[in-house]
Amino acid sequence: MSGDHPAASHSTDTASQQVSTEPVMPADLTWAGRVRATVLAYVALTKPRVIELLLVATIPVMLQADRGQVDIAVIAFTLIGGWLGAGSANTLNMVVDADIDKKMKRTERRPLARRAVATRSALIFGLVLWAASFAVLYFAANLLSSLLVSATIIFYVGVYTMILKRRTWQNVVWGGAAGCMPTLVGWAAVTGSISWQPIVLFLVIFFWTPPHTWALAMRYKEDYKAAGVPMLPVIATEERVTRQMLVYTWLTVISSLALIPATSWIYTVIALLAGAWFLERVTKLYRDTKRGAEVKPLKVFLQSNEYLAIVFCGLAIDAVVGMQTISSYF
Repeated sequence: MSGDHPAASHSTDTASQQVSTEPVMPADLTWAGRVRATVLAYVALTKPRVIELLLVATIPVMLQADRGQVDIAVIAFTLIGGWLGAGSANTLNMVVDADIDKKMKRTERRPLARRAVATRSALIFGLVLWAASFAVLYFAANLLSSLLVSATIIFYVGVYTMILKRRTWQNVVWGGAAGCMPTLVGWAAVTGSISWQPIVLFLVIFFWTPPHTWALAMRYKEDYKAAGVPMLPVIATEERVTRQMLVYTWLTVISSLALIPATSWIYTVIALLAGAWFLERVTKLYRDTKRGAEVKPLKVFLQSNEYLAIVFCGLAIDAVVGMQTISSYF
């Protein structure tokens, strides 16, 4: 690209901008094929796989908030409202990030990057999902939970995507707060308030996000560099990155243990074992990087997902069983 004539490059960019708002479909698709492709494109805007975190974080928190009880209706409607809110945030995120998504191999197949959906249509879709999320949570749960979801969308799109992401390597540190909000939303949906327990679980996900994201960024470092996103692996040495990952992993595990007084031995054992397992993996990554050995950060990324799922599922089991809490012994 460095040999391209500037004027030609500018002309190409301008032309692409002029047509980028219109959706493009393969000419050989049948009517049914076009409908299916359009539906799948809109579903992809919501990032369905990312929403898995919503399920992992929300259900256990709601069960813990109503320890020993299971209200299926409240859980179901909260998940629907939360899913709509997450889908809105992800869609609006893609609207803002469409330009850099085109430059990254990992994201070049997203709907707006490949022009499967018009930008204006995606914007309207995201706003409609936001309104639907607010309505569902307001009528099925309470005002606090609906306001928390709205705050999450505003923070994720307005603060993380539009301000932090392209300006600082701490983008995922502070921007990750948006992904922690399901803990507060779930608790608020059940109790109508916030207490120290959802805040602890908020911190677990908050501290977990950097090592989780940086492990992936180490694998796709060149993608982020090409898109001009200053992720830590782009601007720092691998040794510094893995050291930071180890620090945040320790903070994650310590935060998970802070919930022990409000749980039984079930959660205690699971949190301790899962924490040791996660720490061992990240410590190994740091030591291998420090001695110059070949590393596979993607394994840490995958294990971080498994760790979070294990801890929160352990909490769900503990809450449903409803055994005597650790604090009750003292």
